[in-house]
Amino acid sequence: MFNLISLLIGIVTFIFLVVVFIVPLVGGIGAWLALVAAIIATGIGQLSSSKTGRNFGIFVILVALLRISIGGGIL
Repeated sequence: MFNLISLLIGIVTFIFLVVVFIVPLVGGIGAWLALVAAIIATGIGQLSSSKTGRNFGIFVILVALLRISIGGGIL
């Protein structure tokens, strides 16, 4: 059950992150919000015996960090 919740949060966060990549006006704040949501999804996925949700959450975290670094949010 935790794996399914983690996957759902991760998928919604990834879709939001794709929109953040396209629309530059919400890019900075949106990427930080996606990062927080992906960290929460990864934490929930860690509670599950299956690791698919956790791994997808880690992938979304890496994509969010890439977007933040492109925008200059991490110095």
